[in-house]
Amino acid sequence: MKTILLIDDSAIMLKSMEITLSMNGYATATASDGIKAIELINQGLKPDLVLTDINMPNMDGIAFIREARKLLKFTPIIALTNDARVVKRQEAKKEGATGWMIKPVGGQELLKIVQQVMPRTA
Repeated sequence: MKTILLIDDSAIMLKSMEITLSMNGYATATASDGIKAIELINQGLKPDLVLTDINMPNMDGIAFIREARKLLKFTPIIALTNDARVVKRQEAKKEGATGWMIKPVGGQELLKIVQQVMPRTA
């Protein structure tokens, strides 16, 4: 089973993504900010995909991506945000983000992106 790490300071957003993904056969791990996510990775979590919010307290998504790339060299990282500014998108990409989605992300849209970035393997 593929594992997806979800990082967002919105408990509602986390729960929504977690339900959609688990109902479609994915395991999930969640963190409310980048610091907690890095701790999970340092404790041995090896996600197949990471979905991270950009605007969070303590460690934002850009800083998380920068730190995560030291630990997860080839894992796809998708940045989720309600900030449509191109400069933020470029900053995330420069730090190693694989892709970008504007929130809110609907269930079908989320699954489509996950399947594009992380095709199911038998």
